[in-house]
Amino acid sequence: MADDTIAVTTAPAAPEEDRPLGAALWCGFRRKCPNCGSGPMFRSYLKVRDACPVCRQDLTPQRADDGPAYLTILLVGHIMAPLLHVMFVQFRPDPLVLATTFTIGCVGLSLYLLPRLKGAVVAFQWARRMHGFGRDGD
Repeated sequence: MADDTIAVTTAPAAPEEDRPLGAALWCGFRRKCPNCGSGPMFRSYLKVRDACPVCRQDLTPQRADDGPAYLTILLVGHIMAPLLHVMFVQFRPDPLVLATTFTIGCVGLSLYLLPRLKGAVVAFQWARRMHGFGRDGD
């Protein structure tokens, strides 16, 4: 009996060019389009535009979800907790003053970091061609 199997060979797909991760993250942190670096990424505080108004890069495939919030909590906690300890040990302020100061500091730092980290997460997804930012999304 002859072996009737047919060997099918396919050429490996050409690898997609890497997008510059560092530049994309910096643009995202500045809340700018990761593709052109000049168009605004957000149309309000945390609402990502459908497309960049400058280069027309489609931004709808982004899936930031809860990642920026987790990163914000992580960073604010790691910045403010040691500061709280140092302030308490070195200066021993009144507890109400300490609590008020650090509450305002935590809220302010969180409001500052959240849109910037969301921009960086969207830019990371764009640079790594995740969630539809691939060849079809160019």
